[in-house]
Amino acid sequence: MSTTNNDTSDIKKAAEQVNSQEVEKNLKENKDVDAPEQLSDAEQTSFINDELRTDK
Repeated sequence: MSTTNNDTSDIKKAAEQVNSQEVEKNLKENKDVDAPEQLSDAEQTSFINDELRTDK
C-alpha cells in the first residue's frame, strides 16, 4: 500500500516544482483555457442517431 510519506510519483514531483506565479501568468495570457477544441468534419460525429432522437 502506498502512503503519501513515501510517494515518489511524477505527480508529486511536479506539484513540488510548480511555480504558482508562472501558472497564474499563463492562465491570464491564455483566455481560451475553457474553450473547446475545434474538431474537423471527420471528428464531429454525433453520439445519438438523428433518426432515433425524440427531442426534435
